[in-house]
Order: sequence, then structure tokens, then C-alpha cells
Amino acid sequence: MRKIIIIALACLTLIGVEFSVFAQNGKNRITFDDVFRNGTFRSKSIHGLRSMNDGIHYTTVENGRAIVKFSYKTGASADTILKVDELNNESFQHIGDYSFSDDESKIMLSIDRESIYRHSFVADFYIWDMEAENLIRLSENGKQQLASFSPDGKKVAFVRDNNIFITDLETNQELQFTFDGEKNSIINGAPDWVYEEEFGFSKAFAWSPDGGKLAFIRFDERDVKEFNMTMFAGEKPQLSENELYPENRSWKYPKAGEDNSIVSVHVYNLISGKTVIMDIGDETDQYVPRIRWTNNSNTLCIFRLNRLQNKLEFIFADIATGVSKVIYTDENKYYIDENNYDYLTFTKDGKYFIVLNETDGWNHIYLYTIDGELVEKVTKEEYDVQDFYGFDETNRIFYFQSAERSPVDRDIYSIKWDGTGKKRLSGQKGVNRASFSKGFQYYINYFSNAETPTQVTLRDSKGKMIRVLEGNDELMKKLKEYKFSTKEFFEFTTSEGVKLNGYIIYPPDFNKNNQYPVFMTQYSGPNSQSALNSWDLGWNTYLAQEGYIVACVDGRGTGARGEEFRKMTYLQLGKYETIDQIEAAKYFGSLPFVDQARIGIWGWSYGGFTTLLCMTKGEGTFKVGVAVAPVTHWKYYDNIYTERFMRTPQENPAGYDDNAPISFAGQLEGHLLIIHGSADDNVHVQNTMEFTEALVQADKDFEMMIYTNRNHGIYGGKTKYQLFRKINNFVMENL
Repeated sequence: MRKIIIIALACLTLIGVEFSVFAQNGKNRITFDDVFRNGTFRSKSIHGLRSMNDGIHYTTVENGRAIVKFSYKTGASADTILKVDELNNESFQHIGDYSFSDDESKIMLSIDRESIYRHSFVADFYIWDMEAENLIRLSENGKQQLASFSPDGKKVAFVRDNNIFITDLETNQELQFTFDGEKNSIINGAPDWVYEEEFGFSKAFAWSPDGGKLAFIRFDERDVKEFNMTMFAGEKPQLSENELYPENRSWKYPKAGEDNSIVSVHVYNLISGKTVIMDIGDETDQYVPRIRWTNNSNTLCIFRLNRLQNKLEFIFADIATGVSKVIYTDENKYYIDENNYDYLTFTKDGKYFIVLNETDGWNHIYLYTIDGELVEKVTKEEYDVQDFYGFDETNRIFYFQSAERSPVDRDIYSIKWDGTGKKRLSGQKGVNRASFSKGFQYYINYFSNAETPTQVTLRDSKGKMIRVLEGNDELMKKLKEYKFSTKEFFEFTTSEGVKLNGYIIYPPDFNKNNQYPVFMTQYSGPNSQSALNSWDLGWNTYLAQEGYIVACVDGRGTGARGEEFRKMTYLQLGKYETIDQIEAAKYFGSLPFVDQARIGIWGWSYGGFTTLLCMTKGEGTFKVGVAVAPVTHWKYYDNIYTERFMRTPQENPAGYDDNAPISFAGQLEGHLLIIHGSADDNVHVQNTMEFTEALVQADKDFEMMIYTNRNHGIYGGKTKYQLFRKINNFVMENL
């Protein structure tokens, strides 16, 4: 017997809708071009912001033409630090990303970027010396990767052709100190594809605090199998050299159960010119997802993670001898959350370090002595810390973001050194995130909720608002001209007794006496969230205007509800996520104003994977499904991500096969559109090709769209516009 308990929805489906929907007096209709071409409802924000060392000023890029310094307190412009015109270089037409040297005497700029993978790139880097008012080209010998100032600002380290170089800015001499780098073989100082994608970092070297040493990770990927991808001539961009004979690109991509790069950690001494290898143990089938210098330039902290990713150790290595010892160990019955790696913080006095872990079932902040002894569990209650902003050592206060108020909201908090005096700094209910000044005297609060576009405000460390930096007043005024609906949040309990969060967007002219089709949107991946109380006026809003109820439910495995909820999909990716989306669809179908024969679902990447499972395992629950760039069997995906949640195919064959869409192609019901980019280096088009072949052999009808030379994001030229027009038309024709 199916049991559903309405919690927060209560009378909202029958009464609350009229309050929020019909309160709007606008007359204009949102067009497809408003959403996907004209940027009619695009909200503004503050970009390129850097806090300066004094903690009372910050810099931003103004109109792409200048870097300007502002006062936190007054908002007044204090100085124009750099103008494009001052560079006297025709190659610079605008300022994009930039970084200061530690003493703020120099600025690093880059032009002519070329992507390597999704996050990494090579470029021509330049240094602007503010005192000399002189622009220096970093190297004349080819584009560089990961250029980084030394602590004293006198040198810059970078990677080129998988080797590491150092340029002395005073003498303009370029020194190369690794020589074995080779494509698809050895990489020094930069991660391989799978490390970059799944451990979330692109720089695998670090300057010591005294600037006299450079630690780096070396990746030996010779035993990693290659994946091949055909690149055609295309048009945006055009690869004219491929016009007659398409190019075959290959790179090392370790799939689930396959060999990884063998990594080692080294420290190069700039004075002696010698390189010492650090001891990370005899096991080679392991990961080193980060290296971090302690505040002692003789001690390097190395993250050592086993292949199962359920045991993380911090190893302190003596850089003179390479001898190491384990200082901290975090073991988990499921897996270690990789999002916490970047939060490791060493206090300036050298006595303590700060980490986040899930020891008690929630993600919390912990304080340890430098020798690895626990001092304090700083945050303690049943909520997940979502982001750690830092530690004010002067006042002994931690700053962080959490989901304490609600899983769909985010707030900013402060808490004392001993775990007392916790204070919520953000007042408005919605999604808040912060960017703190150096010294923690001020922070910039980025806020939005379902009814409010992005609001950027400056606040002091106690949360008091000083002024509005960006209120999106023009957008707020424009919105009054339109009639549209916003997200209505609710909870419901499934037949298995699981309480789930979600939102519904109703048509602006909603009438509870009519019946409407429902189109469900979701991502559903581990620790993700789609049902967030944040601003989003896009395709969902447009669909609602066209007479569809748009709905979203975060099923089991998603974030901000503790470890047990988040990790219950362990070893069975897709099983519970699919059950919960089907349960949600049946719940919507039970509502009197929903046509239960007209329910659809869509998703991208992991959301595409879940969509395919819903269409094949849903027994006709869904009339329409759209899957973009989906995984169709986890054996096709990379090993770091997949094995974190599934272990290897050899260890867990049933977990892989029993939840793979390709295993159930013959059970497809409903209208399916599947979309993929032919040059997707993340979720390979192989997934779609193998799945659609299974559909053909099962005599199942479907529609497919392949976008030439497009990666996982499927964009470029008019691609994104055409893609969503394709999806939009498919939904309207079939649902």
C-alpha cells in the first residue's frame, strides 16, 4: 500500500499557489529567445574581486579595461591600479583573470588561452611590475601552464610540455629542472586528466613558504590505457585541417577497474639544484590528491589516499631526507568526501591545523595540534558544513557556510575557537555565500532566493550590512512587466518512509480544476542538490508559462542531509535515485490537477543517467524522457569517480550491471530523446552509441542528436540555443 504524507506542501498545492502566482501583475510573456538568446533576465554580480593585504581594500575588473581598488568601508574608488591602455601591447584588449604577487607589487595576466582539458589551459603569461610600470613577457619559448609567483614575487614557476620551469623576473633567466616530461607518458607539476576532473585541482606543484623549494607531483601514466576521439572540421571553431581526414585525438583515461598513473612526490631545492623524492610508502595503487606546505619550509604535508578512497592520511615529510610520518588519519565505512581536501588550514603560529570530516555522520570542523592530537570538534550539531571560509586567528573565530536552517537554504555562520558562541550572520532565507577580506574584518555576501535575483552586499564580520554592491534593480523593475511563477518548496514522504525535498513551478494561470502535464528536472548525483532556494528564471520558468508544471525532487544520495542519507547509494549508483524519482512522479500523478498520463523527466550527465533508468525501469510512469550526455554503464566512466561510489567492476559486478541503463534497454517505454557531444572527454559518446545500439537491437524507437566536436557542456556558436530548442520542441510535441 502506497503511503504519502504531505509535510510542508500542506495546503500549498491548493491554496498557497494562488498567493504566490496570482500576486504578480505583469502582462508580458517570456519568450524562448528571452531565455536563450537575448539574456533578458540575466542577473548581474560582482566578478574578479580580490581582497588586498591590508584587509580594508579590494580590487575588481571594471568593464574589462581596468583593475580598480575600492574601500570596503566606503565603497569609494581608492586607486586605479592598472589600465589596459598602460600596457602598450596590442595583444591586450581586455583584462580577464589576474593575480597579485604576495607583496602586491606585481600582477600576473594572461592572453590567448588554449584549453587542455575542462579546467586546465595554456596561455601567454605577462607580469605587470607596478613600481617600474613595465610589462614583462614570462617566456618567449612557448605558452605556459599554471604560472605561479614565488612568495617573494621575484620568480615564477610554470609547466610547459609536462616539465617544470622557473623564470627569474630580475634576470629574465629561464631554468628548466625536470626533463622527462612527455605527452601521454610523464607529467611533472600538473595532474593527469582523471586527477584534474575528479580531485578538482589543476596545479600539482607548490612553493615553500620561504620560496627556496618547489614541491611537485610526478605522474607516470605510461600504463594507463588511451581513449581515442575523432575531431571533424566543424565550424565554431573550425578545424580546417580536418576537412578531408578527421583528426584522431587520444589521451590517457583510466576507466573503472583499470590502471592509474603511478604518482611520486618530489622537492626541488633552488639553492642546491637537487631534487629529493618524498617517501609516500611502497604501495603504488594509491592517490596523492593534494600536497600542502606546512608553515615550516622544511616540512611538506602530503595527502595519501587509498584506491578505495575510504582512508585518507596526512603525511609530514622532511624535505631534506624525504623521510615521512603519518600525522592524521580519516577512515570512513563508505568513502572520504573529496570536497573537504582544500579546507586543510595550518595556523600561522604553526601549532595547529584545521580539517573537515564526517566522523560523527555530519560534515564538521575539527581542530588538531600540529602533531595530530584532537583539540576540539568545533561544530557539533546535526547539520552539514557546506563551505569553510577560514579562521580569524586574532579573534579566534571560524567562519563557515552550512545548511542548518534547511537543506534547501545556505547560511553564513561564525563560531568561537572552543565551539561556543555560534552566530548566524546571514538574515535572509535563501542561498547565501561569502567572500571574506583578509583579516576577516569584512565580507561580501552573495544572496538569492526563489523570489529574489542575486543581491551582493558588503557586511562587517558580525553580519551588519554596510552597503549594497549590486541589487539588480534594473532586473527587478523589468520583472514587474512579466507574469511568471517561482519555485514553491515542499516535502513528501515516499512509500518507503523516506522524506524528500523538492519544488514545483506552476503555470502562471494555474487553475486547480484543470489537469496539467508535469515535466521533472533533476541531477540526482552524489552530494548534489537541485532543489535549492535560489534564483533561477530560465527554461523551467518558460515551460511553466507554456502550461507545464515543472517539478524537481532531490532523492536519496543528494546533499545537506547528513552522511547516511548522502551515502546510502554506495555500491548501487542509480538504484535509489531511480526509485525516488519514480515515487515522486507517482506522487505528482496522484494530485487532482495533474494528468498522470503526461509526466516527463530530463537531466544532463548524471541526470541523464537517472533519466534513462527512469524510462527503462519506470514501467511506463514517464511518457517522455530527455537524456543529455548520459552515463549508460559505469564501466565506461573514469575510475576515481566511479570507484569512490561503486568500487571496481571486478569487486562489485552486480552493482554495475543491475543499475546500468544499457542492461534494461529492452524495457524502454515512452518517447526518448538522447543527446551527446561527439568530443565529450568526460562522459564519452561511447555511452550513447552503445546504449542506442542496444535500443535498436531491442526494436525500440527513440530520437538521437549528436553535436559535432562538442564537449560535455555542448556549447559554442549557436549550439546551446539549438540544443534547448530541440529539447523544447520534443517536449511540447510529445508531452
